[in-house]
Amino acid sequence: MPRFAANLSMMFTEVPFLDRFALAREAGFDAVEFLFPYAYQSGEIAERLRRHQLQLVLFNLPPGDWDAGDRGMACDPARADEFRAGVPAALDYAAALGVGLLHCMAGKPPATLPRDAAHATYVDNLRYAADLARPRGIDLLIEPINHFDMPGYFLSRSAQALEIIAEADRPNLFLQYDIYHMQRMEGELSNTIRANLPMIKHMQIADTPGRHEPGTGEINYRHLFALIDALGYTGWLGCEYLPAGDTIAGLDWRRALTP
Repeated sequence: MPRFAANLSMMFTEVPFLDRFALAREAGFDAVEFLFPYAYQSGEIAERLRRHQLQLVLFNLPPGDWDAGDRGMACDPARADEFRAGVPAALDYAAALGVGLLHCMAGKPPATLPRDAAHATYVDNLRYAADLARPRGIDLLIEPINHFDMPGYFLSRSAQALEIIAEADRPNLFLQYDIYHMQRMEGELSNTIRANLPMIKHMQIADTPGRHEPGTGEINYRHLFALIDALGYTGWLGCEYLPAGDTIAGLDWRRALTP
């Protein structure tokens, strides 16, 4: 049976962030994920996790100035020091919150930066972050993101991500596979998941068009959930979607589409 984690950056936004943990538990979720914890003290989040008996599965390394348009900085050589300064902070939050997976956003390289320079910087920074994370038992993930939602993002295809993982050559570096993003960029969802499952540590879901709940668009989630279950995937499926209406009212897909 697939295991679903509520993404609290996108779901239950009817209430403030710290109140979303209670709603996730009431809706039957055992785990949650979100984009970033850094606007809150780790103890505030840890208390919500304990109170509502939730596991925190995943969050992202510091992305830079999100409100100004940053989407990570790991591929920008001019910001290598800034990136590396943020890694220990993320690891401290992960330790306090019991998280074993961290996503490292590649970012958008400057328009004048040669692509091979962005690639080399990204690989070096991934090695740095993975080496710091490994003694703490934390796996580092990279995620291809579609160019329609995030124009200019450096990492956009599964094959590119897998090549970078192989080049970085760190035993705790894996693929975060977002079904929504990869449907928009490349399709071939079933074959890609089947071929690369050993390198996939986390998956995320949303339908397209609209990035709403599974079952609202063109992706055959009934098939994919059955396939993922049959393949023996033991990780979580992060529900990183924008509810088409009320979050609770839109959760019927879990019963309708799962094995």
